[in-house]
Amino acid sequence: MADANGILVFGDAPDGQLASTAQELLAAGRSLADALNQELAIAIIGADVADAPRQAIAHGADKAYAVTNPSLGDYHPDLYLAAMQTVADEDNPSIILISRNNEGRELAPRLAFRLGVGLAQDCLEVSADAATGRLLANRPVYGGSAIAVVSCTHTPQIAALRPKTYEPLDADAGRSGQVVAFPVDIDASAAKTRVINVVKEEAAGIKLEDARIVVSGGRGLGGPEPFSQLEELAGLLGGAVGASRAAVDSGWVPANYQVGLTGKTITPDLYITVAISGASQHMAGCSGSKAIVAINKDADANIFKEARYGVVGDWEKVIPALTETVRELTQS
Repeated sequence: MADANGILVFGDAPDGQLASTAQELLAAGRSLADALNQELAIAIIGADVADAPRQAIAHGADKAYAVTNPSLGDYHPDLYLAAMQTVADEDNPSIILISRNNEGRELAPRLAFRLGVGLAQDCLEVSADAATGRLLANRPVYGGSAIAVVSCTHTPQIAALRPKTYEPLDADAGRSGQVVAFPVDIDASAAKTRVINVVKEEAAGIKLEDARIVVSGGRGLGGPEPFSQLEELAGLLGGAVGASRAAVDSGWVPANYQVGLTGKTITPDLYITVAISGASQHMAGCSGSKAIVAINKDADANIFKEARYGVVGDWEKVIPALTETVRELTQS
């Protein structure tokens, strides 16, 4: 796009509240906008975005587009893509940021194709070369065992950021910015598929990706039964339970427990791994943990290279003792 300028991020507002992933994108976009001395805009898509645009201004945006249409109430890739393309054509940004959540995984490459440019996928960090104005993106390669710095050769430059890699900025209710009503004309009949039914999974307790303490189990547990012990420990700590891909693939726990490159990215204050070897694919999803405690009977397990604290021992002896100690400390 000729004369492109500014940073544009895409977000949504479930129940009228700015999504956490949109807040994370604003934090990343703010750093780019400041480095390049450009404007940061956000396009919030939905049937009714309520007060989310004002929330976006408070979280760092200079401009917030309220992109609305009755057909955008429920997520649909074809309709959301049409809305995103319309905003991109109007705003003419030099850089576009999209969350690599479930929706972003399919929307980001489709939008890049529509705009005739490439895509930096699964990025952990973005920065800008002030001299050239080009976007620099850090992304994992070789299964997460190395980090590559990539750049885009065409404009707009598009990057899909892995969730939980940026901390949202503190909300500043006194920030000023422009809210722009942006109703889009979308032909709902253009959708190639239609939603028959939406089934919401009932979840109790803290969401894995939001938990400040996570206890995860791996293949070394030997079966699904030991996860009840991990749930007991996590409950005492006020945390959540996760798992390695091997445990999920074995059918021991649901897929939404999975931490790793093909699972969820978590950034807890404390991450306790039990019988997890520490393969690079798993570590790619938990490397942002502030402190990792590893429990494994194999002293040579890779997890000990990543952990701040390690216990070499049989989990069947360590976990009951740890759980009882935590119970005494929390209930005394």
